[in-house]
Amino acid sequence: RELLDRPVVGIAMTPSGFNNCHRYMPDLVEAVSRGVLAAGAMPMPFPTVSLGEVFLNPTSMMYRNLMAMDTEEMISAQPMDSVVLIGGCDKTVPAQLMGAASANVPAIQVVTGPMSTGRHKGQRLGACTDCRAFWAKYRAGTVDEQEIKQVEGRLSVTAGTCAVMGTASTMACLAEALGMSLPGTAAIPAVHSDRLVAAEETGKAAVRLIGSKISPRDIITHKSVENALRVLLALSGSTNALVHLTAIAGRLGIRIPLSRFNELSDETPVLVDLKPVGEGYMEDFHAAGGMGALLRELKPLLHLDVIDVEGRTLGDRLSEPLDWVDRAIIRKFDDPVSPVGGLVALQGNLAPDGAVFKRAAATPGLFESEGRAVVFEGLDDLARRIDDPALDVHASDFLVLQNAGPHAAGMPEAGYLPIPKKLAQAGVKDMVRISDARMSGTAYGTVVLHTAPEAALDGPLAQCLFDFGQGA
Repeated sequence: RELLDRPVVGIAMTPSGFNNCHRYMPDLVEAVSRGVLAAGAMPMPFPTVSLGEVFLNPTSMMYRNLMAMDTEEMISAQPMDSVVLIGGCDKTVPAQLMGAASANVPAIQVVTGPMSTGRHKGQRLGACTDCRAFWAKYRAGTVDEQEIKQVEGRLSVTAGTCAVMGTASTMACLAEALGMSLPGTAAIPAVHSDRLVAAEETGKAAVRLIGSKISPRDIITHKSVENALRVLLALSGSTNALVHLTAIAGRLGIRIPLSRFNELSDETPVLVDLKPVGEGYMEDFHAAGGMGALLRELKPLLHLDVIDVEGRTLGDRLSEPLDWVDRAIIRKFDDPVSPVGGLVALQGNLAPDGAVFKRAAATPGLFESEGRAVVFEGLDDLARRIDDPALDVHASDFLVLQNAGPHAAGMPEAGYLPIPKKLAQAGVKDMVRISDARMSGTAYGTVVLHTAPEAALDGPLAQCLFDFGQGA
């Protein structure tokens, strides 16, 4: 009876045998529960859909909104005074934040954390950027089948999200930038003891939220969304984050046009040197100072009057000193990796409503070029012809994929078109690729994504073969 008289903290948990990112979910649920109990409330874990990126068919993007609805309805339908959201894999954090924004019950996010790196012949390996690099070598014939199997067994050596600044880690960082998670918790590795500490402290913070009555609508505002976009650009994070952040903000009626995004990109330098753009891994980012260090470098560009789940302004948080920053990983503002943001929105004859380009992960020499369009009409056509020795394709050509957008195919991560096998074997490592698909946040290359309207809606991309013939 004593427990029933206490405030109730719901714990939205997402365990699944299909989701390695969430393998330590039971430990995190226990840690959050300890924090809730220690702060004088009653923890009540409840399950929702879990979206494991690797095994979902045809694409995890199809299920993100389903998970968001599941999360929203379970928060709204069950008696709780606040809720802790535990997620990590690519679509789970945006789905939880979308649901929490609509339910508007006091909420706080804690993530499962990135996995640690493996080793192969003296080289560090981290899923999934390094798997793509080795797969390209395998397709080119410079790595044999025995070695690719060895690499496969050494890529994901612990539980956790991808070890690089892919979509999962980008969304974890954006959750902290928005103010929806505790400061300093975005990048803690999944197997680090501080991950359990973060979960316990999140449980305590969820109890404090009940008294403060701070809700997601107080935290996720036009200003905090702009701050998150600044962080995305400085991280050179996943292109998928634009889709997810748009959906989160859209639940609250917040709109930021692509023109404003490009203004932010022109003003915001890339300050973090991590794969798939740079050299480091998420465990390095955490050890280097993490989000606290990055936000302090971006301070002149940020809205400092926004509040977080603790009720503190961003300015208050950033006024506290940091003990140390590794400048090999997190650069000073006046010594950036790149003077402009890692992502930019494009518009043109193929994308009158816009497209997304990760310029930090692309080959500058291909930014302004001309070539023939080698067009694939869909995923089946791509799979059937891309490695055909008879494919009429040259290194200077543009690979164009149609009918891979949300209406046609559920928007799979197919925009990272493979280099045709015969060109890969000749040493070609990058080509211009254009599609209405997405690509994984762990991918890289000169890839134009999300061209809108998509081909299935009769966008210009659908007419590429006919209107442009053999030129693009």
